[in-house]
Amino acid sequence: MKKFYRVMLGKDSVYADECRQRGFIGANFGIKQDLTGHLSDDWRKFNKQFIPVYLQANPAKTNIAAGLSCGLLWTLCKNMEDGDIVLSPDGTGKYFVGEVQGEYRFVPDAGLPHQRQVRWFESTIERSAMSDALRHSTGSIATVCQINKHREELTSLIKGEAQKPALISTDPDVQDPLVFALEKHLEDFLVANWSQTLLGKKYGLYNDGENFGQQFPTDTGAIDILAISKDKRELLIVELKKGRASDSVVGQILRYMGYIKEVTAEDHHRVRGVIIASEDDQRIKRALTVAPDVEFFRYEVKFDLVKD
Repeated sequence: MKKFYRVMLGKDSVYADECRQRGFIGANFGIKQDLTGHLSDDWRKFNKQFIPVYLQANPAKTNIAAGLSCGLLWTLCKNMEDGDIVLSPDGTGKYFVGEVQGEYRFVPDAGLPHQRQVRWFESTIERSAMSDALRHSTGSIATVCQINKHREELTSLIKGEAQKPALISTDPDVQDPLVFALEKHLEDFLVANWSQTLLGKKYGLYNDGENFGQQFPTDTGAIDILAISKDKRELLIVELKKGRASDSVVGQILRYMGYIKEVTAEDHHRVRGVIIASEDDQRIKRALTVAPDVEFFRYEVKFDLVKD
């Protein structure tokens, strides 16, 4: 089954027009080496080999940034397959849409030297035509992010079919679409007001200049919020329950923690997790009795009218 990706073509989409005119997508990451023959089926082997290369080219970056960037480079160069669909913002509120049609190639003098051939479609997608959930996913700061969960909506948009507004989620684990919709907005509120929250007293949102801690991409999905302690010794994964089944959200945060430990954390980092939900959840609390590095928080929404 074809996969769907959002691909940024340079900072602020600076290479978008060139890529559309010449029929390709690409990335840089400061790695000026031909990757032909180095694209293992296992991204872990690729990361192990090229994280040092990335850090040599970007000495101010952290291991977290190196692991993420190398993983995204491997995704573009190796994991994308012929027939997969890519969306790329043009910088004006529209998305170019195309189909991957070719293996990896290296163009050493190009601004984006690591390339895949793409057949771009004539039509584009307006950002304003997307659902809030799809706009949120495609707004990720990462160079490459997978957006398969929006397959049905994207297929309709590509065909030019109008979307009917509905309070639904395409995630099969979501049990309560109303809570899902509310907590999608709560995530943005938490990020905007992070310093005023209890967690914000100890942790800051992760930001290395290229990658930001909201919707932080991993190979099993995007972490809602990634934060780092002010003493730089702890990484914190924050997941909102978002109407999902209890077992699902516990399993997801443990997978994210495993990814961060294995791929991006440095030796001195401790990795912790927090699950946030709107009400007490005994199933989550029971599961967390055997996961001491994960805490449960309940949020409250307060709304007041004050007459002057």
